[in-house]
Formats: sequence, C-alpha cells, structure tokens
Amino acid sequence: MATARRYPIGIQTFETVRKENYVYIDKTGLIYQLTHQDGKFYFLSRPRRFGKSLLVSTLHSYFAGRKDLFKNLAIANLEKEWNEYPVLHFDLSGAKHMGKDRLLRHLDFLLSAQEEDFGVVDHPEDVSDRMSNLIEKVYKKTGQQVVVLIDEYDAPLLDVVHEEENLNDLRQVMRDFYSPLKKSEPMLRFVFLTGITKFSQLSIFSEFNNIKNISMDEKYAALCGITKEELLTKMSPDIDSLAVRMKKSHQEVLDALAYNYDGYHFTWPSPDIFNPYSLLNCFSDGKITDYWFSSGTPTYLINMMRKFNVLPTALGPMDAQSQDFDAPTERMTSLTPLLYQSGYITIKGYDEMFDSYKLDIPNHEVELGLMRSLIPYYITPDTLTTNNTIVNMGRALYNNDIDGMMGLLKKFLLTIPYTDNTNYEGHYQQVLYIIFTLMGAWADVEVHTAKGRIDVAMIFHRHLYIFELKLDSTAEAAMRQINLKDYPSRFSLSGYPVTKVAVNFDSSTHTVKDWIVK
Repeated sequence: MATARRYPIGIQTFETVRKENYVYIDKTGLIYQLTHQDGKFYFLSRPRRFGKSLLVSTLHSYFAGRKDLFKNLAIANLEKEWNEYPVLHFDLSGAKHMGKDRLLRHLDFLLSAQEEDFGVVDHPEDVSDRMSNLIEKVYKKTGQQVVVLIDEYDAPLLDVVHEEENLNDLRQVMRDFYSPLKKSEPMLRFVFLTGITKFSQLSIFSEFNNIKNISMDEKYAALCGITKEELLTKMSPDIDSLAVRMKKSHQEVLDALAYNYDGYHFTWPSPDIFNPYSLLNCFSDGKITDYWFSSGTPTYLINMMRKFNVLPTALGPMDAQSQDFDAPTERMTSLTPLLYQSGYITIKGYDEMFDSYKLDIPNHEVELGLMRSLIPYYITPDTLTTNNTIVNMGRALYNNDIDGMMGLLKKFLLTIPYTDNTNYEGHYQQVLYIIFTLMGAWADVEVHTAKGRIDVAMIFHRHLYIFELKLDSTAEAAMRQINLKDYPSRFSLSGYPVTKVAVNFDSSTHTVKDWIVK
C-alpha cells in the first residue's frame, strides 16, 4: 500500500518541508535563474497565502549554503559552488494591526534577534542607524556580502491603507527601516522583498533606482503558486486519490479543481496558476470547498471598497492598462490596483494592439468569498440567517417555485435592520446580485438590449430569468416595461427557457411589496 502524501498545510519553512518529506513543487530552477541575474534588489507581489513565505525560506536555505536540502531538485544540477552567505531574514507578517509605538517595539524585537544570531552587541537606538550598523557589522565579521530577505514588507501598512493619518505615521517608521538598504549596496549580495501591494512613498521604491519589480515578469510568472502543468505531472497521484474519495473520475475532479482554484495570471502570456493554499488543503481534506477566504477576512479590501464606493456588481470583467492595476497604493484613483494585487481580480487576456489587459475574478472560490464577505456591509451582519435564506431560495428556484423564492426574499428583507442609502432601486439590485451569485447562479446587472437595459439577468440550472425592479410603483408597471422593450429577445439565441419576473419594492417597509411571474 502506498504511503499517504504529506501536504505542507501552514508550513512555510523550506527545511521542514524537505526534512519531513512534505510535498514540494520544485521552484529551484527559477530561484537559480533569479539569483544569477544582473542586479541585487528584487520585489515580488503576490496575493496572501500564495507561497511567498516558503519562497523566501527557500532563498534563505540556498544562500546559507544548505546543499543537503536541495538534493534531487533542479538547482542541484545548476549550482556548482554553494557559497555560504550571511542572511538577514525579516518576517513582517506579525506586524499587523499595530500603532507607531508598538511597531517600533516589534522592529526592535526583529533586529535584536538578528543581532543575537550574528553576535552584534552594541547598536544605535534609531531604527535606521541600527539596520545600517547590523549590515556593516555582519559584513565585516563574516567577510561576505550580506543577503537581506524581507517577507510581507507591507504588512504593517495594509490594514491602515484607508486611514491617511495612521498610514503616514507607520509609513515613516517603515521608510526609516528600509532606507539603509540603498546606501549599504556595496555590502549586499542579494535583497528580496515580498508583499501584496506597492507603497511608492517608502524608500524601497521612491529612492531605489535599481530595484527590479518581477511581479509581472513573464520568466517568474510561476515562481509562486502551482501551474496546471505542475498539477498534471507532479500531482497527478493527488488528483487520483481525490477522485477516489469524491467518487468521481480523474477528469471530473480536474475540472472541479480548475473551476474553483485555477485562473490566476500575473502577466500575459502566463501559465494557468492554481491557488496553492486551497489546492493543498483540498488534497489534504479530500473535498472541494472554500479555503482561501476562510483563512482570513480581507478587512482592508472591504474598507477600501467603502472608501471608493465600489458596488459588488463592479467586481467583474474590466479592461485596464498595466499602469491602472499595477499602480502604487498611494496613487490609486480606483480600487483596481488593490483588487488585482490582492488576488481578487486577475489577468484574463491581453490586447497587444492597444496594450490593454482584460481583468476578471479568477475563479469560483474567490467570487463566492467576495460575495460572502460583502453580506455584512450590503445586506445584514446576521450572516447565518442570510446563508440559510440563500440556501432555501436556491432550493425553491431549483424546484421552479419562483413564487416561493420571492416569498422567502420578502420575509428575509423584513428582518434586515433599516440602514441609510437603501431607498433607491439600485440597492435592491445589488442585494439580488449578491444573493444570486451565492446561490451559484450566473448573474449580471444593467444588461444592454436594443431598447433598454435589463435590471438583473440570471441563469440558474440552464434557465434564464429576467428581473425588472421598481420602487414604490407596481409589479404591473415593471412587467409592462419587460414586454414593451422585449427584453427576452436579447437572449433569443441562448436556447434557454425564459421566465420574466417583475418586482416592486416598498420604501416604507424596505422589502418586496408585490411581484408577477410569467
């Protein structure tokens, strides 16, 4: 009987992965290529839980000369010298949700650990001078250029990106921490930073004229994450095991994995890239479910959505040039850069003639997670009631009981506490969009036709539903509009049966007043 494969769930240390025989997708050929380029300073942006920390740990082991850990990996046939360099490794993922004073204490803790490792006893108090001193002392003590690895460099700033005052204070602290790297260049062999987004007003980007951002470099598109080719070759046994547990065929499981976890592209052209966190958890648990969002709520994203007044229906297909979505955080004029850099939208195509990228939500897992995270802000904090209602509405619709579904919606909206900015038709349009998406339906709003725009179009189990919404009017008026403007003709070639649903909402009760189904 074959030994069960071990998956590195939550394990981000390369030495542990290798010594304890966890599954490792070999990225060391790319690492060798990266570390033998011209230049010293590199930055990689990838979404959270995408393997950045394991990559940094792998770089640490490589530069520390740990040849024993790389046996049978691609780099073993490429590297001939295995020089040992002193490595300063800073993990800033623990510096979240901190004020200025606490952040300074945390940096003191990180610097103290490095000073102790290299026997640096005396040091200045100022964080900038202290970093300079550490690099210089380690360089002189070892006689070797120093490697500096900084994981999640932007972690102290992300959660306050919507708060200008706190952001400025913390940004100044981190600017002081990073600024010595430039003047220490002669003593440095390699500097590598990872993060989610770019803060241009940190010294790392505003002062370094030689830092190379490889986030959209085609050569390194697969440096983090698991490509479809890697899945099919290195993880084919895992697909087979999952197929047995799920009682499905190999191809059915592969299709389900792609639908839920694939679809990321960080440049174009790019291989299809799967979310590694979700994929490994899926193989470990033997089931396909939502893992990425359950591992943490993107509060900074929700706060920025509110700041930029982004509606849920706007989180979908869009066209943009690279400077529009790979822009520094401080210069954002829309939420697109943060959505892209955080992994909530990704590249889906490229128009070379106009240098324009097509962006969209990567996959089903991200779409569902986004909608669920928006429930407390657009519908109600009572997510349990919301989820139960959505399930029951889905059951009713599956059984072709439209009246039953609308009755559930009416009852549900009556339970929602009244909030401001709900007395307009568009609010109910957004609510329906979230609910239908969470039901697993395809939904779109403001769908253009030859004679007007459909409020909500929805496809569920190969059946098309056209919704016309009114506020403080009548369902009869809504149905007359559907018929007058012949909305169903927009989908005449789809082959789907069509149901017209006219809905009238009441601003005094904040729920459905009446509806007609035809």
